Amino acid sequence: MKILSRVSISPASTLALVALFFALGGSAFALGDKIQSPFANQKRCANGAVRGIAVVTGQPSAGIANIPDRLTSTGSYFARRFNCTGKAVQVRRVETGVFEVRFVGISGGSGVASGTGDASANVERPTGDTYKVTIHPAGRDDRVDAPFTIVVV
Repeated sequence: MKILSRVSISPASTLALVALFFALGGSAFALGDKIQSPFANQKRCANGAVRGIAVVTGQPSAGIANIPDRLTSTGSYFARRFNCTGKAVQVRRVETGVFEVRFVGISGGSGVASGTGDASANVERPTGDTYKVTIHPAGRDDRVDAPFTIVVV
């Protein structure tokens, strides 16, 4: 068995490796630049942007039926919340299966909601920054207290 004692790389191979290095590096730099640019330039509350998100779950030990009847921004009632204005997201339970979610400072926008499990949700907008969410068991008209998600765009 013969052992190679010396490996020689031709000038053409060296040039090809250097060109490959710069080509891959340049593509990665350009791709990274294109991915970040649209998000970096987007205004937080611009038309078409997500203006608010609330995942309302209620307190883990008490459930969603124990959300108070006055607006509250207590964090334990939410699994997630976001308001593009940086102001509060508030929730209150009006009656069985009916909740109001307020995104303070957001005037305008449409809301869409989804119940969890077999529950469905309807959204109305009674005032400027408040959304009324009604939760129903799928295919039925009666109301049920169930966790839900609302997104405002």
